[in-house]
Amino acid sequence: MEFAETLPKQIGNVKLNYEFYPGEDIYSDGAIEDEILEITKNAARIEYPKIIEEKNSWPVLYHLSALRGNIVDWLPITKDMKVLEIGSGCGPITGVLARKAKSVTCIDLSKMRSTINAYRNRECDNVKIMVGNFQDVESSLTEKYDYITLIGVFEYSQGYIGTAQPYVEMLRRIARHLAPGGRIVIAIENRLGLKYWAGCTEDHVGKYFEGLENYPDTRSVRTFSRKELSDIIDQAGEFKTTFYYPYPDYKFPMTIYSDKRLPKKGELRDNFCNFDRNRIQLFNEGKVYDSLTDAGLFQEFSNSFLVIVERKENK
Repeated sequence: MEFAETLPKQIGNVKLNYEFYPGEDIYSDGAIEDEILEITKNAARIEYPKIIEEKNSWPVLYHLSALRGNIVDWLPITKDMKVLEIGSGCGPITGVLARKAKSVTCIDLSKMRSTINAYRNRECDNVKIMVGNFQDVESSLTEKYDYITLIGVFEYSQGYIGTAQPYVEMLRRIARHLAPGGRIVIAIENRLGLKYWAGCTEDHVGKYFEGLENYPDTRSVRTFSRKELSDIIDQAGEFKTTFYYPYPDYKFPMTIYSDKRLPKKGELRDNFCNFDRNRIQLFNEGKVYDSLTDAGLFQEFSNSFLVIVERKENK
């Protein structure tokens, strides 16, 4: 592709590959991404919290907050491991992965967001970004990875994989690139998350109750209940699945619960986490969480899931 020759092949220490870039960005937050690019070009990471406060903008908060990295920072990734990050966006997760791993290969559809990622993490000498659709890039992947992450990505599998069962097929394709003992990491909203019952709009389409009603008006994206997600993984192959529960959600996780350590009564009080859109408050979520916890139902109504998927032969 001729125009790709004019694009930067390296920013700082980060290498970029445009072989599979279609020539235009398919999704964007608009002009605010130009602003975020200038921030990552000119501001030190230590300045981000002040900038986030001053801008008072959802996209700036979402793309630049250090809290985003909490979702993977606890994973036992070590310096002998290779990571594939699918849907790396503006790089809020990339830097954390690069600090922990031997190498990080990123895939993202957006040239702009990949450029932001490169500037933001330009000190990392173990990051490579491939710009393009996963379906197109996949055939060029020659390495096997110890971790493959899909943070806020799996729900868009229809756009990555054009098959009758895109979510099942996405997992099957990803699993082909796992090293022995490797793991897939999925972070995704729960279609039945308590915040949606309490008055938050569906995260992707901004409509009240759209997910709760099983997406009657949406085709391009969908999230799943715990059972639905488990069923998809079971259809994809012989996998062991471990669920975790980021709170208040996977975007800005302050605590990550597990089936071995579920929340206790009174712990779930930080429930005003809907920063991108207006919401209504139909009930006191803290009190309802206490009720669900007493009833043993917290896992079904957690706002988000973090799922670790590995082959059953893994020890």
